Formats: sequence, structure tokens, C-alpha cells
Amino acid sequence: MTYGCVGWVLTHLSPFLGPKMTDMSVQDQPYEAGMGDYFALMKPRVMSLVIFTALVGLLVAPTPGHPFIGFLAILCIAVGAGASGALNMWWDADIDAKMRRTAKRPIPSGRVQPGEALGIGLALSGFSIVLLWLATNALSAGLLAFTIFFYAVIYSMWLKRATPQNIVIGGAAGAFPPMIGWAVATGSVSIESVLMFALIFMWTPPHFWALALFVKTDYGDADVPMLTETHGRDSTRRHVIAYAVLLAPVALGIGFTSIGGYVYLGVAAVMNAWFLKGCYGIWRRDDAAAEADNYLVERKVFKVSLYYLFLHFGALLVEAALRTTGV
Repeated sequence: MTYGCVGWVLTHLSPFLGPKMTDMSVQDQPYEAGMGDYFALMKPRVMSLVIFTALVGLLVAPTPGHPFIGFLAILCIAVGAGASGALNMWWDADIDAKMRRTAKRPIPSGRVQPGEALGIGLALSGFSIVLLWLATNALSAGLLAFTIFFYAVIYSMWLKRATPQNIVIGGAAGAFPPMIGWAVATGSVSIESVLMFALIFMWTPPHFWALALFVKTDYGDADVPMLTETHGRDSTRRHVIAYAVLLAPVALGIGFTSIGGYVYLGVAAVMNAWFLKGCYGIWRRDDAAAEADNYLVERKVFKVSLYYLFLHFGALLVEAALRTTGV
């Protein structure tokens, strides 16, 4: 991808987008990027969650389509997620360079130029949206377009640097994939797809804040208003238990829809009891107790949160298989 063309665009747009476009603390030494560097731009770990939840949304829908169309749809959703990651890394290059956790990302480390990341993000966005529209329907393409816009603009460019509730509202971007998968199969939005969206949306804050409580971050140095930085750890603990309590009825509610069943309800009951118990343990602690055992409870709750989402969506797949076989 040619940097010159994108660089011309950046030069002429920078007066409208402000100093953020031209003041990036990235290394400028010459480096020939490899495929691995460009792939890292697309945040493959996040992409894997997107692919899984979108696939579940597609497979549990009542009107499964042709397998090849389904494959194309999941490919487009994956590419769209990668595009969002590239745009996010382009915009956040300045703060990524200030934080130890992100300083080795492709742009701040100098392996990929900002203009290249922007060009890749825009090109992949257009490709994924148009192909999804042509292969499936306008609704799924529109949802994908809105998801990319929400993550790249609403979250990355606005919320992340403006409010400690950034991870709450921004979590919507990661919650859309099962709704898109459902729309691919049915051409519509239903209570089932809305509840799958709500499950991820409500899960994201306690999942992230449990991690934030034991990971030593430097968001403060980068002027990013994360909750642990702006309101402290005690407030973060209260937020964790509050969202865990609100999450449980959403998770259990899915079991009483057309995509739920006894298997799902059993998994949801066990996982939510486990998760609530852990979050309650976090809420009851203070900094002294947490530091004394090296944040053991917080680490356990974060691990449980990883299993939580996978097992809920996995149970939905089991229910879909049981319905297909008539069991």
C-alpha cells in the first residue's frame, strides 16, 4: 500500500482533524514491514472473539442459509473487525507509544507507518461492507458499517479520551457481531439477537475492570480516563459487582427464548453463580487485602470471565444442534 497517496490525504485533512493527526510519538526509522506486522494491526485476539460470536449468531438463527454464503459472511465480519483494529491503532498511536503494554505495537514501534494503517483500515472497511451487502443483505452490511464506525470513531476518537465510562459505551462495538450473524441468516433483528448483544455488552465492563484492578497500567501517563485512574479502585470494585448483578438476568433471559433451553439454562445458572460469587469477593476487598495476596481474587474472576462468554455461546450452539437433530 502506497504511503504517498495516503500521506497527501493526511496533509490536506490535518487542518480539519486537528493536531492529533500530525503529532504522533512514533519511531521513524526505516523498516520493511512483514505480513505479521500488518496482521497485528488487525488485533487478531479481538478478531477471534468476533468470529466466534458472529458464527454463533448465524448458526442459532431459525433460517440457516447456504454454507458458502455463511462462510463469506463470517469472512466479511472478520475483515471488518480487523479494519476496526487497524483504524484504532492508527488513531491511538500517540498514546500507545506512551504505555508499556502497547509500545511494541506496529505503529509506535515504527514497523508500520500511520498512513499505511489508515489506508489498510479504510480499504478493508469498504471491502468487507460492500461484499457483505452483495453476498447477504443490506441490514447485515449496515450493522457491520455501524460497528466499524462505532469502534473507530465513537469509541476510539471520542469516548476513550473523554469519559471513564468509555469501556461501557464502547463495549457495544464488540457486542454487535452475533446480531450481524443473525441478520445474515434472517435479514432481521429479533429479541434473540438483541439479548445476545446485551450479553456481551453487559459482560464487557466487569471483564475489563477485573483485569484493570490487577494490571499495573499507565493510562494516567497517557491521559486516558480509565475508571481505575479517575475514580480509584474502590469505585471500580463497586462497578464490577453492579454490572455482574445486571448481567445475570440478561444471561438467564436468553434461556427462555427460541434459542435457549435446559442445557443453556444449566450453563448460565452455574456460570452466573460462579461469576457473581467472584465479583462479590472483589467488592468486599480493599487495596491492602488485594495487594497482600497479589490480587488473587481479581485474577481468578478475570479467568472466569473468559470462560463465561465462551461457555454461554457454546451452550447456544449445543441447543441449536439438539434442535436440528430433534432431540
